[in-house]
Amino acid sequence: MEQMSLFDNREKEAPLASRLRPENFDEYVGQKHLVGKGKILRQLIEKDQISSMIFWGPPGVGKTTLARIIARQTCAEFVEFSAVTSGIKEVKEVMAQAEQNRTMGIRTLLFADEIHRFNKAQQDAFLPYVEKGSIVLVGATTENPSFEINSALLSRCKVFILKALEEADLRELLVRALKSPKGFGNLEIAIEDEQIDAIARFANGDARTALNTLEMAVLNTRMDERAVLCVDREVLAQCMNRRSLLYDKSGEEHYNLISALHKSMRNSDPDAAVYWMYRMLDGGEDPLYIARRLVRFASEDIGMADSNALQVAVSVYQACHFLGMPECDVHLAHAVVYLSMAPKSNALYVACGECRKDIQELPAEPVPLQICNAPTSLMKELHYGEGYVYAHDTEEKMARMQCLPDALANRRYYRPGMAGQEKQVKERLEEILKWKQGGAAPK
Repeated sequence: MEQMSLFDNREKEAPLASRLRPENFDEYVGQKHLVGKGKILRQLIEKDQISSMIFWGPPGVGKTTLARIIARQTCAEFVEFSAVTSGIKEVKEVMAQAEQNRTMGIRTLLFADEIHRFNKAQQDAFLPYVEKGSIVLVGATTENPSFEINSALLSRCKVFILKALEEADLRELLVRALKSPKGFGNLEIAIEDEQIDAIARFANGDARTALNTLEMAVLNTRMDERAVLCVDREVLAQCMNRRSLLYDKSGEEHYNLISALHKSMRNSDPDAAVYWMYRMLDGGEDPLYIARRLVRFASEDIGMADSNALQVAVSVYQACHFLGMPECDVHLAHAVVYLSMAPKSNALYVACGECRKDIQELPAEPVPLQICNAPTSLMKELHYGEGYVYAHDTEEKMARMQCLPDALANRRYYRPGMAGQEKQVKERLEEILKWKQGGAAPK
């Protein structure tokens, strides 16, 4: 009796999200596109016909819960694996046991939570057993499997994408937590519908965040004389004083957000650009990383259309280096808005790409003799520097001599556009090219 009492206490002391973890599809919230009645994944699970699969989605959307439901409904032996506590030795031991089970007609379902944290050697150790059918691998990841999972292993798994929960799903979950005996069903709690809606919005699609916020609000609420817990608005506001937006500085979301920042600036949308910049800062991104990307953007997407953009970006990088967070956020915003509003030209970027392609694909051409240096008498005898014209000695301050190799004569890489200051650059370049072909001297 004493042991049972202690067990009960441990259950009550477990976090609300843990106590309310669904045990079947009737309790499972969200992901109707996968586990709604008649959907393929649900049918495979209910018929016990699952094969190796990867669940990919943001935190708190039910990946681990879904794996546990599979474990309850499958006839396979269930083994849960952790990348943090398991090495190659443990992987091989489990695989050996799974192979032995297979010879006896028993399947092993191996659940690998956060499978993206397994290193290449660990992932390679799974592969032969997945191929032979010794194990059914169910992996859960918040990272894009294309980047984080070995291609050979990934090709043998079906990827199911889990979506962030809708506010309606989270609201249903919160109401269930208030009524369920596993949650706060044994307490009388007074909470307004608006407060439940606020928690659902705050959770940003994450069931765990929603339940943790509700639990924090309830546990910090005092009981009145009627033994009722009235959730106070101020207490709830303190529980929701900061939302940790999804961001992983080394994962897919990192690249998604920097892509959103670049494309917003490229599209001359300063409001969106500032938003995505702050999303990165709020997620803990190094401001110097953002500043470095702005320096690149200044030449890649603006270039000669506004050469001052590069000066602004470099100055902002220096300001961020001097001050750091949180003070440097306004400097980053300064650069982001400037770059968003500057005229755009990708002429330099295109020039670099075309030149790089020629260098990679064409033979390495020799430097034309007229622009070779001739520091020795032998080199002069070999005609090094012969025909060179010192541009400053001419009236036009330039010469008609050829500077590209013969095989690339008249090749154009830089083709300026008409945006901003580059219009003047374009006009000047056209005058120079005409003069070099025998036309009138540039103005």
